[in-house]
Parts: sequence; C-alpha cells; structure tokens
Amino acid sequence: MPVTDLLRRNAREHGSEVALVELNPSMEDMRRYSFKEYDLVQQTSPRPFRREITWQVFDEKSNRVANMLLERGIEKGDRVAILMFNCLEWLPIYFGILKAGAIAVPFNFRYTANEISYCANLADVSVLLFGPEFIDRLNINADELSHNRLLIYVGEGESPQFAENYYSLVADYPSSDPDIKLTEEDLAAIYFSSGTTGFPKAILHPHRSLTQAAEMEAVHHKTTKDDCFLCIPPLYHTGAKFHWMGSLWTCSKAVLLKGTKPEVILKAVSEEHCTIVWLLVPWAQDILDALDRGDVKISDYELDQWRLMHIGAQPVPPSLIRHWKEYFPDHQYDTNYGLSESTGPGCVHLGLENTNKVGAIGVPGYRWECKIIDEEGNTVKQGEVGELCVKGPGVMLEYYHNPEATAETLHDGWLYTGDMARQDEDGFYFLVDRKKDLIVSGGENIYPVEIENFLQEYPKVKDVAVIGLPDKRLGEITGAIVEPQPGSDCTVEELEKFCTQLARYKRPKKIILADVPRNATGKIEKPLLRKRYGAERLVEQENNG
Repeated sequence: MPVTDLLRRNAREHGSEVALVELNPSMEDMRRYSFKEYDLVQQTSPRPFRREITWQVFDEKSNRVANMLLERGIEKGDRVAILMFNCLEWLPIYFGILKAGAIAVPFNFRYTANEISYCANLADVSVLLFGPEFIDRLNINADELSHNRLLIYVGEGESPQFAENYYSLVADYPSSDPDIKLTEEDLAAIYFSSGTTGFPKAILHPHRSLTQAAEMEAVHHKTTKDDCFLCIPPLYHTGAKFHWMGSLWTCSKAVLLKGTKPEVILKAVSEEHCTIVWLLVPWAQDILDALDRGDVKISDYELDQWRLMHIGAQPVPPSLIRHWKEYFPDHQYDTNYGLSESTGPGCVHLGLENTNKVGAIGVPGYRWECKIIDEEGNTVKQGEVGELCVKGPGVMLEYYHNPEATAETLHDGWLYTGDMARQDEDGFYFLVDRKKDLIVSGGENIYPVEIENFLQEYPKVKDVAVIGLPDKRLGEITGAIVEPQPGSDCTVEELEKFCTQLARYKRPKKIILADVPRNATGKIEKPLLRKRYGAERLVEQENNG
C-alpha cells in the first residue's frame, strides 16, 4: 500500500488521539516551569513552547497542503522540496506532498546556498518550502531559485519578497482528501547522499520503500499503540524519518524535541512518558557524562516507562553500552545499520535480544538479505572480509539522473554498500572499514576528498590528507594532515581561518602540519595515517579524561 494510506487509517480510526507533539524548550523556561505547567502560562513568543496535533488534524493539514499544490499546478511525479528544522508542520507538509502524488525531497538544513541550488536543480524541484532560518541563505541565489520554481515561506511574520506565505496559502484550501490514486510502486521521495567526491546524489524511492520502513520499524522494536517515540534528529535524515514511521504504523504518539542537552532529553522522556528513544552516540555520551558528574540525577525524572534506547548512524562503542546499562540495567537496546539507498536504518539490525553481540551491526533486518563479496563479486567464506551487499523491498530505484552511479551500485537487485564487513560464526555482521573513506562524525557523513580539494587551494599547502580520528563523543572527528609548501610559514591558525568558508560540520576539527606519505602509485597511505594519528588521538583523549 502507499504510505499515505497509513495516515488516512489513523485519522479514521483514532482521529482524536495525539499524533505529534513539538517541544521547543529554552533553558530559562525549563528552570521555571515543567512542560505541563508551561502550557498554562501566557505565551510571549510567536511559537508556543509545546504544541500538539491529533491524527485527524495531521491528516487534514496534509490534505490542505496537497490541495494547494494541485491548485498551483503540481502534477503526479513533480518534485517538492522541504528545507526546514523539525517542527509540527514538517510531517504534514511531507504527507501533503505525497497525497498530491508528488515526490517529497527533504534537504539537509546544513546545505550552503550553492548546495541548495545544486540539489534543487539536480532533483528538478518545482516547489521549495522553507523555514525562517534559511531566508539569508536562499536570498543569495533567490533569482535563480525562483526561476520557474515556487518558493513558499513556512514561518510567522512577513514572507521575504522572493516567496509566498505558507499559512495564508493553505488556509484557503479545503481539508478534504484530494483522493489522488497511488500504489506502492508510485514514486514517493528523493533523499540525498554524497559520493566520495562529496557531490550529492539524488536517491529515488517508491512508496513501497516507505511502507516497508514503517512496518520494519514496528517489527524490530516491537512498537505498539501504547508506545511514545522521542525523535530528536532532523527529519530530513532518513534515520529520524523512518524510525518515526514505526509510530505511523502503530498509530502511536511521537514527540519532536528541539534540544539535545541531557536534562532536556530526560525531562522530555519524563513528562511526555516516552518509551522509545533514538539517540546518536554524542547525545548518549553526554547523558552518561552528566550522570557521572552528578549534573543530572535519574531520581529527578519519571523514567520507569522508558523501555528502549537505540542508536544508529555511526559505529557504537561497546563500552558506551556497558556504561549505559550501569545506569539503565532494564533498558532494551538495539543498533541499526542502513543507508539512504536502503531507506535508512534497519536493513541490518542488532535485535533487542542480542545485547551480548554489541559491537556487531547485527543480522539481516525484516524482509532483508545480506551477503559479503570479494572484488570479483563472489560471496566470501564466513569470517572473511569483503563488501557488504543488501537486498530487500527498501532498496532504491536509482540515483536520479545518474545512470552510471546506479549501475555501479545496483546489481541484480543487490545494493552494494561500499562498506567492508565480516560475518562471525553466529551469523552476525561486523563493519571492518569503509571502502569510500567516509567519515561519520556525530551521525553526519563527511567526505574527505571534498575537504582535501578545498585545502589544496590554499597557496601555502603542498599536500593534504583528511582522515577520521577517534572521538569519545562524536565517534570520529575530521583530521587534516597538511604538508606545507617547502619554506613556507604556514600555521594551523591561518588554515583554520581559511576553513571557515566550509560548512561548519565539514571543517577539520584537528589540523596537523606534517608530511603526507604516498605510495609508489601516488595514493595517500591513509591506513598508515589513521594508525599513527589515531593512536595519538586516543592517548590525548585518555590524558584529558
């Protein structure tokens, strides 16, 4: 079935029940009020501290969006982009796009102005809905972006001159279902992923992928209607969206939390009675550190109902989970592996009952198959290292407008992940290395070649290698080994200043002035660099506590 049918069902059968809650706390407000008390306080900001909608309102809002898009000339298969921070409007807009028969195209909110333009052109976007935080960025290329493209501002106050106002637009359209006929094979969404060059590729999925993700999430985490899912990561991220889909499948409440501080997370879990929480490694580590320091105390919160903590988007240190179990011994735990090409997390997952296997990414997910192959495409023997391949109903259709990359990645229904892995004697898969030198820092993918090419532009730089360095909180940080031009007075400080032109998450967190070794064929010897500077980084972190 198309994923939109799940929303219709929920509105029909449980329309008066809460579907989504948005929490937007500030530290000043939190010191004075609890979440429930704040609802009774006179609001002074244009956006309330806590907002909620029922399944019926969720469905009606999506219908208004769909009807607006159809009236403005959007046809089945057209692409409509979303560039917004998490808020109560995000998911109704997403489903409104789908109900119009269009393809939803979420944008990473970290994109620069040029990346926004690039992705809008790559995906042939006809409409872009954006939040107030992005006005300045869009204004840079507003003339180009608004050429044959509708820009819609989703925020309070006056719209910028280059856009129309979302609230005034949708208010005039009916809340009745437009009833556009869809099947699970109709196109639904484009997500972006970057290749080794750092240029985004547009990943095309049908409704089948989205419905599979929803059912799989509910199966993996035994989600029921009584659960409440706390969603913190950005909804443009396939991980956040498709973990939330478990709530859609089971018609259960979800909370969108705008904040990652330990006390904010624990307060949300306590007062909204959350049962399932998906964390990134840095946030889990921050909670543990705060508990260790005594900055927060478990006894100050109502946490007995919290049954599951799961982590994805990056490798999870087994020591973190052991530490977590010291504070939360009764918690179920899971980790999920996936790619945007596999509709996000879950094509491989650890499983709630397999905490003894922490360190593995797990076993094939619900309705998925896995294999490990060598360079010739042959399946390796158990225990040997090779490239992990996955096959299932959530595999992408293609890289949009990129048949060459599609042909390299898809083979007879198998998705070649580019990740190196091995399988142990019990059938559990372990990641060994990344074939594409991808760096995962705090759940965000960072591609070394893009940063290397940027640093090579600096006149005092002779050579550069970018690698991932171990980090207790983020999993990895970006390290740049820079070899200066002979006789130059190049300094770390001036390189750091030069790197401020990069998006913040791409900037190297550690710059080292040193020789860059290359082998006889001219390739950078990155394994040697990782071994050398990774060991130094571990010692540095150990000395710093």
